[in-house]
Amino acid sequence: MTFGGLASLGLSTLSSAAPLGLAAMGGLATDYSGSLSVALEGCMLVGAFSAAAVARVSGDPALGMLAGALAGLLLSSLVGALAIGLKADVFVAALAADILAPGAVSVVSQAAYGTKGVLPAEALRAGEGEILALTALPALLLALFLARSVFGLRLRVAGEGDEVAKAAGVASGPYRFAAHLIAGGSSGLAGAALAAGIGAYVPGMSTGRGWIALVAVFLGGRTPGGTLLACLLFGLLFALANIAQGIGLPGSSSGAELLQAVPYAVTAIALVAFKRAKRGRERSY
Repeated sequence: MTFGGLASLGLSTLSSAAPLGLAAMGGLATDYSGSLSVALEGCMLVGAFSAAAVARVSGDPALGMLAGALAGLLLSSLVGALAIGLKADVFVAALAADILAPGAVSVVSQAAYGTKGVLPAEALRAGEGEILALTALPALLLALFLARSVFGLRLRVAGEGDEVAKAAGVASGPYRFAAHLIAGGSSGLAGAALAAGIGAYVPGMSTGRGWIALVAVFLGGRTPGGTLLACLLFGLLFALANIAQGIGLPGSSSGAELLQAVPYAVTAIALVAFKRAKRGRERSY
């Protein structure tokens, strides 16, 4: 591969990894708080649609990106309110949000634009470098915030349980709710970046990236740095899959499709491995 090819692969890897990293930092925040949310997928989807819809009407890509972040934040706030305010099971509440999101988007899209399919928004379109700038810096800042700030420390204290948090003088509920807001806003912005990459909203365009972001949290050892490195790995896999789709693989008509499935296969394997490791730790006690 030429130097230009390597540079292109590197940029594609980073532009694929940055939105994942941004969503993963939100997932890590909820994990730290002891209220892990699996609603990242739904937040990314509503973020992508909202960004496209607002940019289409306003012609302002910045306003579209802001709308995407706010839409994700709103959906995640509902999960937080159910889980923390009403004491509902956080997994069930977040899974319900993931199921609700595509249906709600479809209804709104049909009512407002007369289509349940692709919603073009050329004003939102951004290049790989722009997407990288829009998502990488917030992801890095959020990683530093979780790792180094007093808020991040108190978030981890809240995750130790209500009794421990109370003894440390930390009100666990507000911190857990704040973690859900962070997760929603970051995932919504990540979804908006996906829509910006093609200048349109496409139904189901998050394609499991919210779940991959959660897997990156655990592959990264539940640390900000490790999580971002795991996202880089997934970004590389997505970049290779995109290259394979574009040029095809010699001698195999299904080669590109096979390579496109690799990130999801890695996700499935990681989930199984994590579950087995968790069972092993539980048996050792």
